[in-house]
Amino acid sequence: MRSAPGIPSADPGARAWVIWSVAVAAYVLAVTNRSSLSAVGVDAAERFEADAATLSMFAVVQLAVYGGMQIPVGVLLDRYGARPIMTIGMVLMALGQLVMAVSPSVGVALLARVLLGAGDAAIFPGALRLVATWFPAQRSPVMVQFTGIVGQTGQLIALIPLAALLHATSWTITFGSIAGLGILFAILVFLLIRNHPPDRDADVSVDTDTGAIRVVTSSIDTGVGIRASWAHPGTRLAFWSHFTTPFAGTAFVLLWGMPFLTAGEGRTVAEAATIMSTYVLVGMALGPVMGELSRRIPHLRSRALVLPAVAVQFVAWMVVIAYPGPAPLWLLFALAVALAMGGPASMIAFDHARTHNPRHRLSTATGVTNAGGFLAALIAIFMIGLALDLQGAGTPATYSLDAFRLAFLTQVPLWLIGGVFIVIERKRTRIRLGMDPPRQRRRPRGDR
Repeated sequence: MRSAPGIPSADPGARAWVIWSVAVAAYVLAVTNRSSLSAVGVDAAERFEADAATLSMFAVVQLAVYGGMQIPVGVLLDRYGARPIMTIGMVLMALGQLVMAVSPSVGVALLARVLLGAGDAAIFPGALRLVATWFPAQRSPVMVQFTGIVGQTGQLIALIPLAALLHATSWTITFGSIAGLGILFAILVFLLIRNHPPDRDADVSVDTDTGAIRVVTSSIDTGVGIRASWAHPGTRLAFWSHFTTPFAGTAFVLLWGMPFLTAGEGRTVAEAATIMSTYVLVGMALGPVMGELSRRIPHLRSRALVLPAVAVQFVAWMVVIAYPGPAPLWLLFALAVALAMGGPASMIAFDHARTHNPRHRLSTATGVTNAGGFLAALIAIFMIGLALDLQGAGTPATYSLDAFRLAFLTQVPLWLIGGVFIVIERKRTRIRLGMDPPRQRRRPRGDR
């Protein structure tokens, strides 16, 4: 492998920043694509004459494909690098939005969401790989967090400008425009991004303080690695932490928040968009704070950060659901702030995965952890839609506040199950680390 003599410079250089800027802009567009139904869910239900369960399938299918593609994308990134895989991802998302723009039926629209989920799956892992190969290894944690924070602005684009464009023009023009942006960014990614610096002939991460070089890998070991990762209670703690913390916010911002706020609570589109934007902005602001707290109290993360975040979300939803009549505006903003805690708290799960697994198994443990959040989000989104249908409130004309209240109660079992397993696996992890004594088994009476 070629490398510059001596220890490489700690300054990544202008070209690295250009490549990162293109990658993070592509990620912003990917998040916009992912969230493109968040502000127009009612419009989608009317266009396709879809009941609530069918509408929820748009988000469920997209997330399922996104989650299912993580392992194949990791393998492809290891083989071909970020540039071609991200380019293909942008093309797939553009094709998905083009199909959505002209789709005449629910079946075709679901195909569009499949394409969208498959393309979306390539962008964030590709961007993180570019961070690892173009920036010094010691900068990676900050750059990864910064990439994630900037990317979430895509939700704001989906909530406000996208909805405004739809209501000012038409469905076809709106989603066709997003498809056009996807093609533009596919070209930019292909022309401007390179897998690694020219002085290296492989994807490696370099620590410029020590000169240590490590090969960057993204794929997940689907055999022994998964079993070995799951066998450690720390990985299971990570899984259940990611299962429990973000799903309520995901279901809210990805699909059901806007219909609930407008058709259920009777808020204007502008008020609802402001509430949803608050969720996004608070989540972005809390990310660095939660990350720093996690670093300072590594042995109290579950008790002091994860479980309180779950409790705050639960209490906020119960107050909104129990409130007599439509909730006041301040309470809906408080709900948005409470739900926003889930995203940053869910990142602590990856701290667990990283802490309790050796380096060669880290991608596998991360994949297992990530699956928890997607599984809970899929269940929550679908169950809310199904609960609306079972109450006879499955279309925009029949949405009601009482129906939404009962539908959102379907989240409670997920919080309870996740919370119980967090407590169990936290105890097992502390025992495994020697921080707590093992439980004493009760001896038979004859042995006493």
